[in-house]
Amino acid sequence: MQSKKTRILVEGAVMLALATALSFIQIYKLPWGGSITLFSMLPIVLFSIRRGVKMGLTVAFLYSLIQFFQGIIDGLFGWGLTPGMLIACIFIDYIIAFTVLGLAGLFRNKKTVGWIGGIAMAVTLRFVMHFLSGVVIWESFGELWDGFSTESSVVYSLLYNGSYMLPELLLTTVVAIVLLNVPHVQKLFRPEEA
Repeated sequence: MQSKKTRILVEGAVMLALATALSFIQIYKLPWGGSITLFSMLPIVLFSIRRGVKMGLTVAFLYSLIQFFQGIIDGLFGWGLTPGMLIACIFIDYIIAFTVLGLAGLFRNKKTVGWIGGIAMAVTLRFVMHFLSGVVIWESFGELWDGFSTESSVVYSLLYNGSYMLPELLLTTVVAIVLLNVPHVQKLFRPEEA
């Protein structure tokens, strides 16, 4: 029993470290936060599928704290938010947005279809958090790209956050499908009870 708990802790730590390392490999980075990374969410969602939602949420919460500290390094406190909005940003853009990745294991007993559905749901929920933050906290609107601007904070947030979250969703899902359909790799991520 103790060796199983130790194995789960080690797996969680390895997946957390891998997700953190991959988050530093940014394919594209937007000026006000958000980036397309090299599958940084994949280790978290695969851990949730393997170990279940409870353990998945635990590791995802730890990942959210790491992402928050990376946000501090990237200048989060220099963006001019009021103290109340800063606290809301920390919770919505970091704590909640990254913790929901742990929900990927919600349909883990439904095999590949459930795994992919869980991943898509978890990443979509992360997008929803960033979208809400863009509308409520940032109330951002203006020029998105050269020659394209909008006066709607909803459209701005949808396009801004969608520009990196949609590729993240597609990349994470496609790589998960590939990994989960390779027989030897599939064994590694077969759901186990925590």
